[in-house]
Amino acid sequence: MDFLLDYAGFLARVVTVLAAVLVVLVALAALRSKGRHKSAGHLEVNKLNDFYKALRETLEEAVLDKDRLKAQRKEEAKAEKQAKKSGKHRARVFVLDFDGDIKASATDNLRHEITALLSMATPQDEVVVRLESGGGMVHSYGLAASQLVRIRKAGVPLTVCVDKVAASGGYMMACIGERILAAPFAILGSIGVVAQLPNVHRLLKKHDIDFEVHTAGEYKRTLTVFGENTEKGREKFQEDLETTHELFKGFVARYRPQLSIEEIATGEIWLGQAALGRHLVDDLLTSDEYLAERAREADLFHLHYAEKKSLQERFGFGVSLALDKVLLKWWERLSQRHYQ
Repeated sequence: MDFLLDYAGFLARVVTVLAAVLVVLVALAALRSKGRHKSAGHLEVNKLNDFYKALRETLEEAVLDKDRLKAQRKEEAKAEKQAKKSGKHRARVFVLDFDGDIKASATDNLRHEITALLSMATPQDEVVVRLESGGGMVHSYGLAASQLVRIRKAGVPLTVCVDKVAASGGYMMACIGERILAAPFAILGSIGVVAQLPNVHRLLKKHDIDFEVHTAGEYKRTLTVFGENTEKGREKFQEDLETTHELFKGFVARYRPQLSIEEIATGEIWLGQAALGRHLVDDLLTSDEYLAERAREADLFHLHYAEKKSLQERFGFGVSLALDKVLLKWWERLSQRHYQ
């Protein structure tokens, strides 16, 4: 009985909170509909050399004795002073991250990051993109790939690092790199096109439900979810897929001429080692290994364009955290009551 009372009380509190949240969200939506625009984001730039240096110094302070540590710090300060005196400029490496979903949503930030770096990058610099994507919509990844093409057109060396996966639209982006580096078990390839949709026409027909599709243009609709599909529509749909696939193959072949495109454009995927043998990648290295090496001779700058969250988004996130805490607390109480 105590449990039921606790549970009923908890539900009452949750319903009250949710009702209050809904009222506030409706009010915020009304304000937004009056023409308020989302605030612009900002570019964040962090020097990765400082990050690697902090890691090394933390370890040295824990491992080396005081005399050895003091001597090493003195040597480093001397070397740094001499480097500044020489007037020699170190190479610059601009590091970007792209974590792609099915809609390539990260493109919005990528375009601003590339615009920023191209305002000062030269052919003596380098751009490194840490890419992770299993692909998605053709037009979305086409735009994302076009952003990387801007770097190639500017004559700035482009290196793409794949630690986990760059498949389908992800590989469409990766192939633009002058060098592609992959972890040994990263997934690459899937140079193919897929489309699928359910059709419930027979179910509707069984229940005497009519669904009409009217078009102007012979191929305005080929396959539909609710209407009756025809062989002619299926043939046109397949033809469109084949056309997209040919464009995909041509795009990859343009930037990776060393590939045997007909052999690898089958929709198959390969792990890093096998991908290296098929020239899908140029070397087997993780992004950590490559950037740590470059940090010894170049200045590394990580760029991230951060969107400023709207009031609704910040409020929603705060409410979500609060509800999570309430649910977690209730679950802990329930678990303790059950197991004691």
